[in-house]
Amino acid sequence: MNAAVAALPRVASRKSLAIQTSIAILLCAGIALYFWTQSRYPALIKKYHSGNAIKVAGPISFDALMPVTSDMPLRARIGRTTVNWMWTNRIGMTFGLFFGAGMLTLLPLMPAFRFRSAAAQTATGAATGIPLGVCANCVAPIGRGLYQGGASPSTTLATMISSPTLNVVVLAMALAMFPLKIALVRLAVPLILLALVPWIVRHNQIAAVTEDLSGSADGWIRPTSDTFKSYVKNVGSLALTTIPLMVVAAFLGALVAEAVPAQSIPAKVTILGIVMVALVGTFLPVPMAFDVALAFVLMARGVPMPYVVTLLCTLGIFSIYPYLILGRTLSWRTATRVFAVVFVLGLAVGLGTALATHAF
Repeated sequence: MNAAVAALPRVASRKSLAIQTSIAILLCAGIALYFWTQSRYPALIKKYHSGNAIKVAGPISFDALMPVTSDMPLRARIGRTTVNWMWTNRIGMTFGLFFGAGMLTLLPLMPAFRFRSAAAQTATGAATGIPLGVCANCVAPIGRGLYQGGASPSTTLATMISSPTLNVVVLAMALAMFPLKIALVRLAVPLILLALVPWIVRHNQIAAVTEDLSGSADGWIRPTSDTFKSYVKNVGSLALTTIPLMVVAAFLGALVAEAVPAQSIPAKVTILGIVMVALVGTFLPVPMAFDVALAFVLMARGVPMPYVVTLLCTLGIFSIYPYLILGRTLSWRTATRVFAVVFVLGLAVGLGTALATHAF
């Protein structure tokens, strides 16, 4: 496990602590409200209202800043898809970075209250993640901020799982675009994953959080200054870890997406085919609701339903980017367990769909 330490800004009294806490709460609330009202939920609702006309512009992105065509050399396609992915995720990743830094600033200022039950900690994380409205990639910096700020591993991981999978608008899209049985399978997979969170993180411990309660004068100027200094420091700390890994994940995702495009999914259903689709779906980093959109597009094109369901239940739940962040934050064993569980769940629903539809 990587021992993460979040330094608490110096405070000298309950008054100055209250000032710092209030400022940190307002900062987090302001960032969240601006993102939700000006970007995330308007965009999600627009996708929901697109219905059957929803489209994707690239293998791992909704937007295409740079056009990508099949006649381009593989190197050019990988480079452009990398850029397009970062362009699509620029707003969500910015929110994840700044909101994650806000949580890292706020949590050490608050009383260290946690449920003793791992199930309750997981439920707290699920409730925290559902309204966030960010994809599995953009929620990774938030998860790191939560953990370094003192949240339990169960709460951290549950937040990262529930944000991309249990968002109300995304679930409504799945219910509107797929048969009810498939939409319910899409709902069941993240619930099963959340139920396994206490087992997945059982070897991880709470991050150490140090507190220095000396040295700051009373009044509001110094506490305010200390809070913003702490926030800027936390933004820089998160950025140094998450931005380089974002570039790495974008390149690796583009490499896999261009080397194994959706068009290569075979027309005949095989066990090996389901295994490959589950593996690629778990690996690829995609934006919010892209899993529902791509799975629907493939279903409309006649791709066999076992492959469609496998992608729907793996793509968007996890990816190489949160894998890298979890590895650096909790442990590589924990990150590998999450990847393996998502892969196995995707494989199970794919095989189950194949058996139910007599695809073999």
